[in-house]
Amino acid sequence: MARSGDPQGDGGEPVLPRASSSTRLRSRPDPFLVVCRCFSVITSLTAILCIAVNVLSAVRSFKNGADVFDGIFRCYAVVIAFFVVLAETEWGFIIKFWKVLEYWAGRGMLQIFVAVMTRAFPDYTERQKDLVLLQNIASYMLLACGVVYVFSGILCIGFLKRSRQQKEITREQAVQDLEELERRREELEQLLLAERV
Repeated sequence: MARSGDPQGDGGEPVLPRASSSTRLRSRPDPFLVVCRCFSVITSLTAILCIAVNVLSAVRSFKNGADVFDGIFRCYAVVIAFFVVLAETEWGFIIKFWKVLEYWAGRGMLQIFVAVMTRAFPDYTERQKDLVLLQNIASYMLLACGVVYVFSGILCIGFLKRSRQQKEITREQAVQDLEELERRREELEQLLLAERV
């Protein structure tokens, strides 16, 4: 019989401390990365709003037939705004071919360019006031996001984000490896117990 504090069981063999399966090493998400993700979602939604506004403007320009140049200009704005949305996903394929989008200052300048394109050539007639208001909202929101990106890029916040993302990936991999080791340990303990019986 094992005394208190004695690590030996009934058979005189040491008893291994059992890791409880309810104890999980889950780390809390990094608040900085959560803020970056939220800002990325806001920027993506604003760029999608710019796409919608430019599509509406292009349709109205082509429908009237009076200003084909404005319609073509809006089509270019849609394509470039689409690249802003893709850049915010940080998809490896896009970043691989456009390295400048990996850096926040580059992304910010692209967003500012799309905001200026969205704001350019507004039609101030009475029947277009709703569209002009929507253009103003979309362009100023994307302009604000672009300015934040440029200043953050100058302050090397993008580098800090990439560094923390790498740490988070490493931490998640360590937790997965630990869970795998714990699962194997439990399997080996079951085999050892079955072999004793």
